[in-house]
Amino acid sequence: MKRHSGAVLVLSGPSGAGKSSLINKIFDDIGDCYFSISTTTRLIREGEIDGVHYHFVSEEEFIKDIENDLFLEHAVVHGNYYGTSMKPVKEALSAGKLVLFDIDVQGNTAVNSRLGDITTSVFITPPSLSELKNRLQNRSTDSEEVVERRIKMAKREIQRISEYDYLVINDDLNEAAELLRLIAVIARVKMSNDELNNFVQLWEDI
Repeated sequence: MKRHSGAVLVLSGPSGAGKSSLINKIFDDIGDCYFSISTTTRLIREGEIDGVHYHFVSEEEFIKDIENDLFLEHAVVHGNYYGTSMKPVKEALSAGKLVLFDIDVQGNTAVNSRLGDITTSVFITPPSLSELKNRLQNRSTDSEEVVERRIKMAKREIQRISEYDYLVINDDLNEAAELLRLIAVIARVKMSNDELNNFVQLWEDI
């Protein structure tokens, strides 16, 4: 039975867990994919490119898109809006691609509520809170106040790992990447309820 629709792989975890590094490491090895780029109202950081790392918009624009129901999910994180536009996700799924999301625990809940039957979710984290704090401080992109805010958020997020299908502990980057690659392969074969029902109908057609 040939599949025609795609699947979803949600990646969550605290800032500093290494999600972007893991995605970059496996992206070329997991077949035809679409990486969903979030829209955000936060300020662009040095080295970031609009339309590559995020779609950067004003708060006014973002709220207008919420009112027009143009987001698959959206949330306020560290005082800024983040959201996922629906149109490119639907197009990628129709093309049979694996859609990758890098979103927080609130986003995971929202995606599961709308695409749960084709969604596989992974929570990615360093081995400990102290290691996470070291990584955040060593990358020197955030003030101490922002680091502490991210630590508090991480403490809340870790309490919700039971909502995810898999846990990847990013202690060794290569080992974590190989585990995530295997999960991505598994995610691709997850079938929607409609596909399962169609298979049953074909199977019973004597």
